[in-house]
Amino acid sequence: MIKIERCNTKDYATLVEIWERSVRATHTFLSESDIIQIKESLIPVYFQAVDIYAISDDDLIAGFIGLSGQNIEMLFIDSTRMGRGMGTKLLDFAKTRGADSVDVNEQNPRALAFYLANGFRIVKRDEYDSDGRPYPILHLSL
Repeated sequence: MIKIERCNTKDYATLVEIWERSVRATHTFLSESDIIQIKESLIPVYFQAVDIYAISDDDLIAGFIGLSGQNIEMLFIDSTRMGRGMGTKLLDFAKTRGADSVDVNEQNPRALAFYLANGFRIVKRDEYDSDGRPYPILHLSL
């Protein structure tokens, strides 16, 4: 049975594992040092800045979404569960909570295609990510 529930600190270690598997499968443009640096900031910085909801399938967390106001700050699906509709379920959940914008790495074509297929459009492009790394960010909106 699939369910979406708010996460708490006891879920964080699992979310970090899911994040890493997902990133390694989709963010091939990141260097190993980038992955390590971002991973070290997940719990103390990034997770603290959002409301996190996990999607579970038979009580196993398959992915998660982080929301801040009307923005989707993160959406990651375990690489072993990609392509099974979990991301769409999380996106639909976020939309019911008023989410209407998301930022995507330009070098992540799979994520960009996902959001475009779900009604988002590109409204702006930045040359660097929010941490100043040379990974262009596309700002999308419904």
